[in-house]
Amino acid sequence: MSESDLDIDFTRCRLSWSSRLRVGALEVGGEQIVDTLGTLLTDERRVRLQEVVASRSLHLVSVLENIYDRGNISAVMRSSEAFGFLGMNILDAPGSKFKAANRVARGADKWLDVQSYAAPAALVGDLKASGYQIWATDLNSRHSIDDLDWSRPMAIVLGNENSGVSPEMSALVDGHFHIPMLGFSQSFNISVAAALIFYRAHMEIKRLPGGGRLGPIEQQQVLANYYLRCFDNPELLLKNKLNL
Repeated sequence: MSESDLDIDFTRCRLSWSSRLRVGALEVGGEQIVDTLGTLLTDERRVRLQEVVASRSLHLVSVLENIYDRGNISAVMRSSEAFGFLGMNILDAPGSKFKAANRVARGADKWLDVQSYAAPAALVGDLKASGYQIWATDLNSRHSIDDLDWSRPMAIVLGNENSGVSPEMSALVDGHFHIPMLGFSQSFNISVAAALIFYRAHMEIKRLPGGGRLGPIEQQQVLANYYLRCFDNPELLLKNKLNL
């Protein structure tokens, strides 16, 4: 088996999109992981995991650019996970106070696919190569959230609490939009803005053919990742159960 047949090592903050996963020193097929570790879960837990995975989506992914407050990151992650959106990208400028690896929220992040970047160009390049349109929040944009085309896969960029989306990122995205506000307040907290966007996206995307959900193969891959996350030492359990 070549290296191209395997994805990254199993971690608790990034999904391995492969038919076979590296779990420590092991290389195990996703279906084998589900069949083996599933015997150690209660029926209720297995059903709940299957229900959640069936509602997961990559139709919308989020980008958090230079977010200072780790509490905001945690809140955005919880909202993303709650609405079923798997993809989360964290962009940290070089020399930022908090490194991306240390800023990932505990809890919700283990059910997300969290990727870290150091430069907007690399992040945008990867997203566009995967077919995403990219829109950034901007209070002064003439476009509102009502103008977005939800039928196409979309990445939403949320900028720094004080300065918003960086000029470099703004120059790379496909467009900017704002969330309409009727009061005297000039902006929403980033975590509130994210929750509003996720809810609107959820309501729009669920109306699309297939509801923006993952295909059967992707669902099986996510389920294998989730089964691994249910145990403190899945490598040891797999070794014992499979007699490896």
